[in-house]
Amino acid sequence: MKTPPIRLFISFILVTAIIVIVLLFVFKRGHVNHQNVWRTVLIIFTVVILTLNLKPHWSFEKRHHAFVELFRKSVSPQLDSLLLDHGREDLLKETYRPLAHLLSMRHNPVVCTNNSVEVITDGQRKYDLLMQDLENAKESIHMEYFHFAADSGSREIRNMLIKKAREGVKVRFINENVANLPIIHRYYRSMKKGGVEVIRFTGIKRFIGDFLTKLNYRNHRKIVVIDGRIGYTGGMNINDHYFHQWRDTHLRIEGDAVSSLQVIFLDSWIGAGGSIDDFMDCFPTIERQRDDVLMQVVPDEPGRNSRPIQMGYVWSLLHAKGYVYIQTPYFAPTEPVLEALKSAALQGVDVRVMLPQKSDTWIMGPANRSYYKECLLAGVKIYERTGPFMHAKTYVQDDYLSVIGTSNMDGRSLIYNYEDNAYIYDERTACCNRDIFLSELEICEEITLDDVSALSWHQRFLQHLVRFSAPVL
Repeated sequence: MKTPPIRLFISFILVTAIIVIVLLFVFKRGHVNHQNVWRTVLIIFTVVILTLNLKPHWSFEKRHHAFVELFRKSVSPQLDSLLLDHGREDLLKETYRPLAHLLSMRHNPVVCTNNSVEVITDGQRKYDLLMQDLENAKESIHMEYFHFAADSGSREIRNMLIKKAREGVKVRFINENVANLPIIHRYYRSMKKGGVEVIRFTGIKRFIGDFLTKLNYRNHRKIVVIDGRIGYTGGMNINDHYFHQWRDTHLRIEGDAVSSLQVIFLDSWIGAGGSIDDFMDCFPTIERQRDDVLMQVVPDEPGRNSRPIQMGYVWSLLHAKGYVYIQTPYFAPTEPVLEALKSAALQGVDVRVMLPQKSDTWIMGPANRSYYKECLLAGVKIYERTGPFMHAKTYVQDDYLSVIGTSNMDGRSLIYNYEDNAYIYDERTACCNRDIFLSELEICEEITLDDVSALSWHQRFLQHLVRFSAPVL
């Protein structure tokens, strides 16, 4: 689900106000005191706009360092090895070892073994599994969602969280409060009264400059960790759209990779002002799994000099040999990713991108299509999926690498948001994702250069106009 571009909207309002004030100041003569008032208002509005558009590395790094300090003080040698030992990279195909090393920069989790993974493409299946796992929770439930709605299915999950908290399970919930502004506060207050620890991701009561600069940087992650042993992540938010209507992809994970999800959640929890009594209680011993899937859960967030998810896409595209199949609801790639897509196709790789024919917001349809022509000219194949809105964020390559997570292929996910992607190095999982993609081509319409050329002038104009704001959509 795409929220309105908050920074763009607020900036538009403020810029309009500034233009009006300047016109009043220029054309309407008045007492010097009145002019001083207008000057003051103009300066304040300008400062607010600059604040909204600044990228405050220090504020994000401050959040992250609070967690790093706790981690270093509390981590056991076994957990340190599980999360940071690069030795398991040797188990990967040699071609992909540099990718795994690249993704683990800046103390990001490394490749881990001993994992069982279920790829979920049906919202009802995700709902049923999640409710069952929540019901069976014995020690802790950690939940972090970009969007947690107030509809029927969401209320049932909220009530389950309250029920488990009253049973003595430690339930921690991160409220992405800016993305969920339409939901009344008492909805979350009832969770607190029921014993759930609720933390607002963006603290409004904090220093106003710190708050304003965070308006543009949303926590877009979807993470659940149950008893430190079962994890969920992927594209599905907590919303009836995902449970019953939209087409999306999610993961249920058991095994060592759950510890990586736990670290990502705790980083957000500590950074948002939460506390942990005993860090190691969150990391139980993991039983041996029936499968032994190699995977790596990679977090990304603003304020870092490196962008692992963007660099992961670029590296993978430039090293693809046979095919790359991508599903994404929002296609406004950054320049490095766009050039890598075109480069792969120009080298003969079968690059296919599947998008929804009808977006969930009016602006994203033209934004997506503004990139079609240059991709098609490079040999990238574009497919629009008919039927229910597709919200899946998947990437599969050469029957080995699968990427399923929260990040869209757009600038907002790759630069501004808190995200997490699971990189799965496994032939069986890759073939499963490949077959899902190919099967859905049956309900897709392939876009050709003739289709793009047939657009009316006003459709092309709208696409060009919208593309100016693509980096923040």
